[in-house]
This record gives sequence, structure tokens and C-alpha cells, in this order.
Amino acid sequence: MNYRMILYLLGWVLNIQSVCLMLPVVVGVFYGEAQWKAYAVVAAVSLVFGVLLTLKKPKRNVFFVREGFVTVALAWLGLSLDGAVPFVLTGEIPSYIDALFEMASGYSTTGASILTNVEALSHCALFWRSFSHWIGGMGVLVFLIAIVPLTGGHIMSLMKAESPGPSVEKLVPRVRQTAVILYSIYISLTILEAMLLLAGGMPWFDSITTAFGTAGTGGFSIRNASIGYYNSYYLQGVVTVFMFLFGTNFSIYYLLLAKKPKQALKSEELRWYLGILTVAIAVITWNIYKIHYPGRLFDAFHNAAFAVGTVMSTTGFAISDFNEWPQVSRYLLFILMFCGAMAGSTGGGMKVSRLILLIKRSLQEILSLVHPRGVNLVKLDKKKVSDDVVKSTVSYFILLMLLYVFSVFLISFDEFDMTTSLTAVAATINNIGPGLGLVGPRGNYSMFSPLSKIVLIFDMLAGRLELFPILVLFAPQTWKGGLNVIKRRFLWSKKSM
Repeated sequence: MNYRMILYLLGWVLNIQSVCLMLPVVVGVFYGEAQWKAYAVVAAVSLVFGVLLTLKKPKRNVFFVREGFVTVALAWLGLSLDGAVPFVLTGEIPSYIDALFEMASGYSTTGASILTNVEALSHCALFWRSFSHWIGGMGVLVFLIAIVPLTGGHIMSLMKAESPGPSVEKLVPRVRQTAVILYSIYISLTILEAMLLLAGGMPWFDSITTAFGTAGTGGFSIRNASIGYYNSYYLQGVVTVFMFLFGTNFSIYYLLLAKKPKQALKSEELRWYLGILTVAIAVITWNIYKIHYPGRLFDAFHNAAFAVGTVMSTTGFAISDFNEWPQVSRYLLFILMFCGAMAGSTGGGMKVSRLILLIKRSLQEILSLVHPRGVNLVKLDKKKVSDDVVKSTVSYFILLMLLYVFSVFLISFDEFDMTTSLTAVAATINNIGPGLGLVGPRGNYSMFSPLSKIVLIFDMLAGRLELFPILVLFAPQTWKGGLNVIKRRFLWSKKSM
């Protein structure tokens, strides 16, 4: 394990965090709020530790998958722990567990909140919550690769550990250039959405924070009524469209920019993604039309499209309380929580590509029983999927279900109804935010015990990093080499005395 390289990268992460923390400082100064001082203090402390860790570049800069997973997991834990401090210092979220819950929810782009009155927060806090979505959406390590010249090979291990999907491919031969392209597309779409919202009459601060929340598919809003506060078909429609767009694999946009539309449209995952969205919107529109929107077909479609978009892209915004919808609609939304967006997007959930691979792997097993001597391959986009990717997908699904069941068991000690417990874990582990029951669009997570909040914090971070990086931290083999090194050094020092 290359510990020196891990610490060096974590130092750069702290440097980036310190720069990001200066943005709410600027916002606070602009609005004349005293809370900016807390963000400035945390930014300064982060910078000091970051500089100390990056003063000397490691001589051995090669690291492998294990180091990549450990670095990413520790980076996200550190960002959440550090980013929560300003909330406590300002007194806006006095409990550190609550502040950590809010920050982990922000960075993991979940959008679950313990706040009962969001509008009571300062502009500093509102901006920091929303901006944390934007940072976490594409990933801070991907940003690090884009701006810091890292050499020595195996940098792809960082991108694989942080980027969503069963497999991660470079858009261009160089990893750094791939990261630059991804962030360029990400920034461009964010700016475009903010401009369209401004054009529709949304205030500039609301437009920027809403664009941050949509881009990262996070869902933190600066209004208690979320996007429902803006009683405008246009504004809500813009957010709906961009939720779909940010839930799409960014390689599709690269192919379109590279003038390869035919290749982009050949994506099997894209066809499934659009197909699931279309069917879900149609079914929910039909289901809620006569009961909740009689004689208002467009309103039914508008609300159904927004709900499907917010759940499948795992954004978490709301314009209506789908908690009050018929059973069919709520059950369908619950299924979409696990489905998630496309791989290579900023969305959470299991990902459509994994769903496709699981279905095809199951069919392959059935066909092998019917035709034992037949050759049945798992293919995606007419290309054979490697056995390693298929095995990884199956392992991911099994681990996801085990973590889901165990988490529900742990939070059930709070004695809330089953709908609340089941969907609270589903909404956090899949980075959605609102669930059903007490954690529906009009509810929050404030009533959970500290233990349950810690469980849900773990679920949010594990879900964003797709389980493996976080779980690797708890594997004894991960640290075995490091413990042996410490033991040898201790014995050597003891002999020399």
C-alpha cells in the first residue's frame, strides 16, 4: 500500500475543499451575513493541513486499485466530516451528527435532510448545501485528475473507484483529458440550466442553487416547498428536462459533440433508459389522472414526468407529494429508486446498465439449462461483456441487497412504520432523498435516532461510491501490509535500543 501517495492525494483534496469553502464566504460577505467567518476558519484549517500533506511529492507515485479505492473512500469521508463543521460553528445545525448527515447527503448527492425549515438558513449555508451537490455530482477526485498533473500510471484506479457504473472507460486515450472533457460538459450543462431558469424569472441565487442541485442530481432546495414553490410550468419543466439530461451517460454527449450521433443512438442502455422513463410516466399519468387531476391531463402528465424524473435520476426535487398518490404509482416509484439513472451520469441507484446485465445474465442461466451445449454470451451494444464485469455486477447486487436488509433492520429499532423504514434506506442508499411515509416529499429525517442517522450516513456514502470503495476500508486484508510494516519498524526500533 502506497500510504505516502494516498496522503498526498488526500492533501490535494483538502486544498480543493478549502477553495470551495471560500465560495460561501463570498456569498456571506455579499449578503452581509456574519456566518461567513465560520466557513473562512474551516477553509484556512483545511488549507494548512492540505499544504502540509502536499509539500513533498512522493518518490513512488504508482498506485493500484486497492490504493484507488482507499483514497476515494477516505476522501469522501474526510470531505463530509470537514464540510459539516461550519454548520456547527454557526449554530445553524448545532448537532454534529445532524450536520454530518446534511453534509454527507450533500456530497453524496442524496438530498435527504434533517432540516424542518430550510428557509431559515443563511445564504452561506444554503449555497454550501447546494454547492456540495455540484462537487459530489461529477466527483472531487475526477476534478483532481483534471487539474493536477499526476504521473506514474494507474490514475484510472481513482476514476474507476469514484465514477458510477459497472465499468468505466476513457473517452480519449489520456485519463486527464477524459476528466477535463467530463467536467467541461458538466459545467456547460449547469450554466445552460441556470440561464434558462433566469430567463423564466427565477431569482439569480435560486437559479444557481437549483442548477447545482439538478446537475449533481442531489435535490437540496433553498425552499421548504422545493421546486413546488415556483408555481410555473416553465421553471418546473426546465428542471424536469435537465434531471433527465444529467441522468444520461456523459459519453453520449461526447459522441454528439464529436459528431457521431449514430454511435450515440446505438447505446442499448440509452434505449432502455428512455423506454423505462416513457413507460413509467405513462402508467403514473394514467393512474393519477382520474383521482388527483380529473379533467387536467396535462397536469397529471406534468406531475408524473417530474416525479419519475426526480426518482429515476435520483435528484429528489418535488413539486407534489407523491406520498398521497395511489398504491400503483407509489410502488412503481419505489422500484425506480433501485433502478436509477444511466452509468456514467451524475445519478445514483443501481444504474440501468447493471439492470440490463442482471436480466441478461439470468436469461443466460435459463438458456444454459435448456441448451447445456449452447453458447450463450452476455452482450451489451452487440459486444461481449467480460466475465469480470458480469461477476462484479452480480456481486454488487448481492451486496446492495444485504446492506439494504441490514440497514432496514438497524433503523427499525426506532419503531417507525415499515413504509418509512423501507423507503428511508432505499432513498439514502440509492441517493434519492425523499422516500415514502414520514420521509416523503413533505417530511424529513430529523426524527431518526443518532444511531439510525449514522447508518443512513454510511448508506449515502456507500451508495454514491457504489459500495466497494467504502467496504474495502473494512476488509482486514486492505491494511494487512501496512500493519506488517508498522510491526517490523517497531521490532527494529526495539532491537536497536
